[in-house]
Amino acid sequence: MMLRYALRTVRARKAGLLGAFLALMCAAALITACGTLLDTGLRGTIRTERYAAAPVVISGDQYVHRTTVEHRKGTTKVKHKAKPVAERAWLSQRLRARLAHVPGVARVVPELTFLAQPLTPTGTGGRPAYGHAWDSAALTPYRLTTGSPPRSDGDLVVDGYLAARARLRPGDRLTVQSTQAPRSYRVTGIAAPATAVRHQTSLFFSAAEARRLAAHPGQVTAFGVLPAHGADPEQVRQAVARALHGTTAQVSSGSARGPVEFLDAATARTRLVSMGGAMGGTSLLVAVLVVVGTFALTVRQRHRELALLRAIAATSGQIRILLGREALIVGAVAGTPGALLGLPLGSWLYSRFVALGAVPATLDHTVSVFPPLAALATTLLGAWAAARIASRRIARIRPTEALAEARTEPSRPAWGRIAAGLLLLTGGAVLVVVLTSLRTEPASTPVTFLAVVVLSASVALLGPVLVRAASLLLAGPLRLTGHGGRLAIANLRGNADRMASVVTPLTLLVGMTCTVLFVQSTLGDAARAQIRDGVRADWVVTAQGPGVPGAAAPRLRARHDTATEVVRTTVRVGLDKYPAQGVTPAGLTRTWDPQVTAGSLDRLGPSTVAVSQLAADQHRLRPGSILKLTLGDGTPATLTVAAVYARSLGFGDLTLARDLLARHVDNPLASSVLVSTTRTQTQLATTLREFPGLRILSPAAADALRADRQQTNAEVNYLAMGLVLAFTAIAAVNTLAMSVAERVREFALLRLAGATRRQVLRMLRTEVLSVLFLAVSLGSGIALAVLTAFSIGMTGRAAPSVTPLLYVTVVGIAGLLALAAGAVPGRAALRVRAVTVATARE
Repeated sequence: MMLRYALRTVRARKAGLLGAFLALMCAAALITACGTLLDTGLRGTIRTERYAAAPVVISGDQYVHRTTVEHRKGTTKVKHKAKPVAERAWLSQRLRARLAHVPGVARVVPELTFLAQPLTPTGTGGRPAYGHAWDSAALTPYRLTTGSPPRSDGDLVVDGYLAARARLRPGDRLTVQSTQAPRSYRVTGIAAPATAVRHQTSLFFSAAEARRLAAHPGQVTAFGVLPAHGADPEQVRQAVARALHGTTAQVSSGSARGPVEFLDAATARTRLVSMGGAMGGTSLLVAVLVVVGTFALTVRQRHRELALLRAIAATSGQIRILLGREALIVGAVAGTPGALLGLPLGSWLYSRFVALGAVPATLDHTVSVFPPLAALATTLLGAWAAARIASRRIARIRPTEALAEARTEPSRPAWGRIAAGLLLLTGGAVLVVVLTSLRTEPASTPVTFLAVVVLSASVALLGPVLVRAASLLLAGPLRLTGHGGRLAIANLRGNADRMASVVTPLTLLVGMTCTVLFVQSTLGDAARAQIRDGVRADWVVTAQGPGVPGAAAPRLRARHDTATEVVRTTVRVGLDKYPAQGVTPAGLTRTWDPQVTAGSLDRLGPSTVAVSQLAADQHRLRPGSILKLTLGDGTPATLTVAAVYARSLGFGDLTLARDLLARHVDNPLASSVLVSTTRTQTQLATTLREFPGLRILSPAAADALRADRQQTNAEVNYLAMGLVLAFTAIAAVNTLAMSVAERVREFALLRLAGATRRQVLRMLRTEVLSVLFLAVSLGSGIALAVLTAFSIGMTGRAAPSVTPLLYVTVVGIAGLLALAAGAVPGRAALRVRAVTVATARE
């Protein structure tokens, strides 16, 4: 029976429920899009290319492992945790002999993968380029289409894609920037893969030259196992695994070969899970907050109707059931197309992440039924919960009070609502205080956005009180604007609940947008300021390609310049990840100053390390302490702390000797070389003319280049939160439009009392501007409090970086949205004849 009434009500009030429909549909689309990212991170396929002809691949262990044993109440619990390393882990070549004797194995092919960038005017079309030994071409397989294989150290075979792009033929010369100084090779042949290779370019060298460039004597990247004719690949895999039992080697087959080949895609999985989870969680909180507000406004518009039902003996439970089932119907009708729209939205979002370089194209986007189903279920639950929350007051009204209550908003404050609002405000304040103590970006970022949502939720609950307080503050100025201002003040006071429902999404829009925009600039500007203060060099040498060759720095030192090479990677202390760098110890203090607070950089060498104050505090380190860490390729190292420094944002958390670190990274080329010299830029360029693609920049120009890179990296975060902000903006417009559209009768009465259309629109515009002023003030205050706490935690200073022009743009856009959302339905409401509306039955 109640379901039939709910269906009839929904059909009869389609226009009134349109706002709730739009809010729920957008929420479902947003949750689905975030869910597809999360699903891609969990189940996305990484297809192999180089190892297509090798059913079994043996690789190094790409994880750091830690096992802990806990004893509780007579029970022993063993926990095993693993975290990925940043660089490729290598294997001992001696394993080849063991593998060759495994039953069913016909051939064991060693693989070497290393940096090899062809220096051509046309480039590689965005594909990464890797060098290999020609002997490993059988793993794909690559076969010569023309020419001959490389036999000497100066020979080179290129794949067909690069040959066509750079117009190369056998006999041509090609300069390659690999792990050593750039070298010119003679192209002896062109090879084509038997299967499609779309995500990389391969250059094949002779075996001896490949070993020299790989720079890992006695080690290989992987082994490809080719089974004997008729052997079952799965049985071969099991036999290989038994033969390698007790070693750190990992045996992969089938779809597991892709992550071995494309390490960046495997790492991107973890990043997508984290990003999708963070976006989805924030989206869910924002959606709940917005949908509750929308339903509260919908219920308020139906106050008289629901009060009449109470007056004719409908029970509180029946009212709640009716509204709950209406919400489920609207949720199902809105959630289904919304969830389906979220699929192309998620695909677009994934493609943008790929274009920005945040996710490699080798990780295939996963589309399944799980995200839409989860979004639909969440939408139904959210709609039902929002309707139940919004119906609490009307359901509790006694029948004898119902109609009187329906004529005006309640004058008594809802103490339960105020108490809940104060509780959320306290919770938000606690999150802000906690934020001041968080010193790492992964820990502080989720707390930052959670604090904004919680504080905005407190505004939603305390909204009527805040609107009444704002009306008192604005009463004087608005009275000066004439009759429209006085009417606006009366509406703000008499309809505080309605106005509060508009304030909430606008507050959330301004607060969330400012936080998203200025969190990145706060962190980036602080890091750049530390670099500017810490770089003492006269010039900075950078490269347009993969890095500055190692031979460039000795060339500078031969001219009595001080050259500090900087190589960057990520290391782990235990399971904690830290950005690290390798620098040249000789003359370091002439070019580089990370603000040492204890110890001395003069002691930096192959067996020592300098650590940031953050890392020192977390692991209780001081000069002379022993630090055990895992280098980028999984190699353990035990070093002595030589110094502790303060500028961790600009210079990373761990600093090692360049020669130590370079042996354990995929790209040993320096990201930059800091040069202290009395020579000019032209003289330095002449010294380095043998190295193509190098740029000699002043520290100021290098800082501008870092700012551009910072902006590029920030675009990923802007895109990640852009959908949430777009949803919030739609919700703000939707709520304001609903609030204005319900006032047709009020506007008609004003017209009959003698007000002109222009005066009514002026009153409406004054109301919107008053609400906008309150929302901007609250949103800006929330963002400022959160950003200040974030700045204290991350930089040690209460100095958030806010761009005034960008802030004014945010406020301006919010204002335009609010004015448009008020003016359009307001003009539509005034087109109806006032007499018709006033005499119409409710």
